[in-house]
Amino acid sequence: MAPSAISSSIDEQDSFHSTGIFPLNEQLNNTHLGGNMTNGHINPLPSSSNETLDLLCIGFGPASLAIAIALHDTQSILSKSPKVLFLEKQPQFAWHAGMQLPGAKMQISFLKDLATPRDPRSKFTFINYLFSQGRLNQFINLSTFLPSRVEYEDYLRWCASHFEREGKVGYGMEVCSVKIGSTSPSTGKVTGWEVTARDNTGDFVTRTARHVVVAVGGRPVVPTIMQGLKHVAHSSQFANAISKIEEQARESKRPLRFAVVGSGQSAAEIFNDLWERFPDSKVRLIIKGASLRPSDDSPFVNEIFDPDRVDGIYAQDPDQRALALALDRGTNYGVVRLTLLEHLYEKLYMQRLRSSSPMDWRANILNNRQVLSATQSKDSGVLLKLGEVLEKDGAEEELEVDYVFTATGYKRNAHEEILSDIKDLLPGREKEKFGIKRDYSVVFDHGKVDEAAGVWLQGCNEGTHGLSDTLLSILAIRGGELVQSIFGSDAASSTSASTAASSPA
Repeated sequence: MAPSAISSSIDEQDSFHSTGIFPLNEQLNNTHLGGNMTNGHINPLPSSSNETLDLLCIGFGPASLAIAIALHDTQSILSKSPKVLFLEKQPQFAWHAGMQLPGAKMQISFLKDLATPRDPRSKFTFINYLFSQGRLNQFINLSTFLPSRVEYEDYLRWCASHFEREGKVGYGMEVCSVKIGSTSPSTGKVTGWEVTARDNTGDFVTRTARHVVVAVGGRPVVPTIMQGLKHVAHSSQFANAISKIEEQARESKRPLRFAVVGSGQSAAEIFNDLWERFPDSKVRLIIKGASLRPSDDSPFVNEIFDPDRVDGIYAQDPDQRALALALDRGTNYGVVRLTLLEHLYEKLYMQRLRSSSPMDWRANILNNRQVLSATQSKDSGVLLKLGEVLEKDGAEEELEVDYVFTATGYKRNAHEEILSDIKDLLPGREKEKFGIKRDYSVVFDHGKVDEAAGVWLQGCNEGTHGLSDTLLSILAIRGGELVQSIFGSDAASSTSASTAASSPA
């Protein structure tokens, strides 16, 4: 399983309360004025501007950052310097801050950074980041392709700082809508878009742009039966929420009880972290399967995520593509890296030295279980009713805990709400689904949108572009593809020149 390409902000509520799709901007309220950051200072964006941008990206996670880098690397070839703006709802750049756990490692090679696969000579490579930070030789001595997750986030932040200094990023800006901004007097075709964002003071900011990229990431999903309960949270909140739990544990001076729901990498990491962080507490990992399964990162399987695979995947018959994606899902969903599995198994085994009864163990994996219901118990605890997955009429059991973390995935449909005002431009009778071309641009009804304008989607195209769509593996190449798609022949010439320059004479 590879890390997600799209950043999502992390929230922690006073009541430790989660709904089905967690509102990602709540923690940002009253903490940041919308604007860009220069040397740590926030420069508020004016509420409106008559300037029409060449490109506006909604979201500034790794996907948009890769676009910014690709555009930077091609600007010397472009006939003019494009006017670009990135709007991000978080108060500053962050990548999976809720899962920055002690000792967590990347799951892909550092060579799959935001630049190297597209142009190894770019200033934004991970190796150049290490060199600029004075750590290149020491990193080489580690003899690893997998840096820590904390260091990789620092690399991403280092890349982002370049565009922050250029004033191209507006933080604390939650985009509400994209509407038709301008049309051609002669053809009536759409020539530009109006993008409206709200800062955390409630003020609205509008910008117009010819090209819009939506890369807002996934929205954490908590199972329906647990929605609305206190002390239930999605895994994306974990790192921020755990400090508050630790403080409460010190005050109460009593062992806590935790349940983690899920069978993937995030669930296993949280299970392991809770076990180590709270020595006197009980931790239960609830999984539907018979056991935790290892991720497959062998060379042949890793080719599934190669950028050159996207053409073939997109060209497949939709039914065949769906079957192929279902077959390959085990490489990325519901699996755990082997090193962590072995670590957990050894820790579970050592418990057997003290007692042969699982009832006496501090930590345990409850397999073949599903959560049938969840209710609030006394002292804001959570009472889970568990049932056997394989036996519909089997015995049920109750598990009362103080906190529940659900590592139950993300829903990647935020673009539908943001683009709801332009659905009438879509072809056919069904105006709900946004069809996507190979270059990630939205398919609009013929004759309604000018060729010099368009909308592109990132991180929500797994069904058409393959499993790599939400992952870091493909970002460097895809960023270049989007720049070429948006800015045309000039960017294509830059790509060709880069390839030629890297070839031996």
